[in-house]
Amino acid sequence: MKSWVLHDIGRCTLEEVTAPVPKPGEVLVAVKAAGICGSDIPRIFKTGAHNMPLIPGHEFSGQVATLGDGVNRKWIGKRVGVFPLIPCGKCRPCMERKFEMCKSYSYLGSRRDGAFAQYVAVPKWNLLELPENVAYEEAAMLEPMSVAVHAIRRVTPGIHDTVVVCGLGTIGQLIVMFLVEQGVKNILVIGNKEFQKQSILKLGIKEENYCDSRSTDVDSWIMEHTQGYGANVFFECVGNNTTVRQAVALVAPAGRICMVGNPASDMSFDRDTYWKILRHQLIVTGTWNSTYFGEDSEDCRDDDWHYVLERLQNGSIKPARLISHRYGIDELDEGFHIMRDKTEDYIKIMMSID
Repeated sequence: MKSWVLHDIGRCTLEEVTAPVPKPGEVLVAVKAAGICGSDIPRIFKTGAHNMPLIPGHEFSGQVATLGDGVNRKWIGKRVGVFPLIPCGKCRPCMERKFEMCKSYSYLGSRRDGAFAQYVAVPKWNLLELPENVAYEEAAMLEPMSVAVHAIRRVTPGIHDTVVVCGLGTIGQLIVMFLVEQGVKNILVIGNKEFQKQSILKLGIKEENYCDSRSTDVDSWIMEHTQGYGANVFFECVGNNTTVRQAVALVAPAGRICMVGNPASDMSFDRDTYWKILRHQLIVTGTWNSTYFGEDSEDCRDDDWHYVLERLQNGSIKPARLISHRYGIDELDEGFHIMRDKTEDYIKIMMSID
């Protein structure tokens, strides 16, 4: 099969390799669509992966091609989305079904071979069967959509809350998309690129609710739009000291802050910022990954993945509008370089295989 193999930092090459053979309890998925995540770029060009050589790619969907021992034959030919985290099933978080916080997990595309290939071996537990009206490209965005939903569920904004989303990469835009779908009426967004603005307006945000941080003082703008009170909820989707400080400064007393953005560098609170957290009794929470209980769980519909899938199926969420670039497997490195070098505007870059 064709696959992109990461041998070392900066050395990811398209190669012909032997397709994996599914082990007992696994299936072989023929990859139909795979998105490039922002985390894939430092993995390929800066830090490397936990194990190399390795095939990256963890946002994907496909069709079950073959089965390992012990997997019900009903899965043959099924169209599936895939939860990429493989929990150990033994640690305390796993015992409490907080699989996203597993202490000894594996992960498709970072700790074992992933989806920038024609085929990938996947544990059957990680499969999510797709309704016929959900396209492969939409299903390849189940992972980032579930990450966005998980962040929202950490702070549970009400429909009458004033909610700020700072940072309009893929996750930030998906948070906005789900907030709009949930009926939140007053969403303020902060971005710094014209194409982000145009994209966010298409999601239903009014132009007067968009702040361009390049030309506008964000602190004054937020206070003007909240009558000096501050926001009820603030999603920090950037991950640097400036935006973290703004999050604390710009929420109302008893406000909620969700830290979403991966840190770009060391983070620190100055004394005044820390005082405000104390004096205004702010709730500051992190978010990580998403909840998935498995298809066979009695309460599987309570997890983030099934929440998203239900909305894909009924058409209330349309993530494909965020796909800015599409490549076949042979040209996928063009997407890697666009994201690394910022040579073009992009939101979600997708690999599609017929």
